[in-house]
Amino acid sequence: MTDTTAQPTTAPREVRLAARPVGWPTHDDFAVVESDLPEVADGQIRVRNVVMSVDPYMRGRMSAAKSYAAPYEVGEAMTGGAVGVVEESRADGFSVGDHVLHGFGWREVAVIDATGSRVVDVTVAPASAYLGVLGMTGLTAYAGLTRIAQVKPGDVVFVSGAAGAVGSAVGQIAKALGASRVIGSAGSAEKVRHVVEDLGFDAAFSYKDGPVSKQLREAAPDGIDVYFDNVGGEHLEAAIASLRLGGRIAVCGMISVYNDTEAAPGPRNLSRLIQTRGRIEGFLVGDHYDLAREYAGLAAQWLGDGRLQSRETFADGIDGAVDAFLGVLRGVNTGKMVVRL
Repeated sequence: MTDTTAQPTTAPREVRLAARPVGWPTHDDFAVVESDLPEVADGQIRVRNVVMSVDPYMRGRMSAAKSYAAPYEVGEAMTGGAVGVVEESRADGFSVGDHVLHGFGWREVAVIDATGSRVVDVTVAPASAYLGVLGMTGLTAYAGLTRIAQVKPGDVVFVSGAAGAVGSAVGQIAKALGASRVIGSAGSAEKVRHVVEDLGFDAAFSYKDGPVSKQLREAAPDGIDVYFDNVGGEHLEAAIASLRLGGRIAVCGMISVYNDTEAAPGPRNLSRLIQTRGRIEGFLVGDHYDLAREYAGLAAQWLGDGRLQSRETFADGIDGAVDAFLGVLRGVNTGKMVVRL
């Protein structure tokens, strides 16, 4: 056990939820304030964060509505994935200078229980990769494809939000697992170019260029076997319309409705699931951490041979965290949005 009594030389800051947003969040719903750091107790570490994650699921936790995770409390600091450097340790297995992955982002410095953290090797991959393709993002894509959608060699796979963090991983992993054709939707011509030319998708289209159902039929005239849903709404209805016999839909997110103040209408063509014997299943990556070791081995191999690439969009400083989060909700990022602290 390493024990040091060094303290931060400047007052660190954190982002707190100032109010529960109605509809789209605004800056008024957040406050950047100085942290009140406790002393490091036995079994704890003090970490100065170097990168933190902002993700669409965090919008749900800003609501008081009952969900799969406890809501953020008004007046308290938000949380999320982060990688930081250990400044003080009173926990076995953690030394000053180690980089650790943990769940206390949205702050510059955190005092945390070591049991919820793990040391990561930043000589193998940059710290930000452990928030993305080597972390929860990549595992989400892998679990959704393999365990929920049960992707098979030869499948035609469609993924929405294809230029985002999870979507870009889904397309590449599907190809690595033998999909015969991977199609993506994105929000701009530049993102469409990126997923085809840089990430190796077979086809892609911008949902802003016309009805999703029409563009999907053109990209997959014989239909799709798997749809990985990050968007919901029109995309889900279009996927159901294009589903082949025995098709599977893995619902990971529905960012198109996260900021709605009224319930969005459901797909109007659910009866087609009877005809296709299709299946829709939602999932949370937290239920599938038993796949982490398996995925880590495959991801390292795919990264090594170039089948898996990672694009990141960076924002800087705790003062830029809110803008980064709002940007994710608007889809401004290509790949994983990461805040450098």
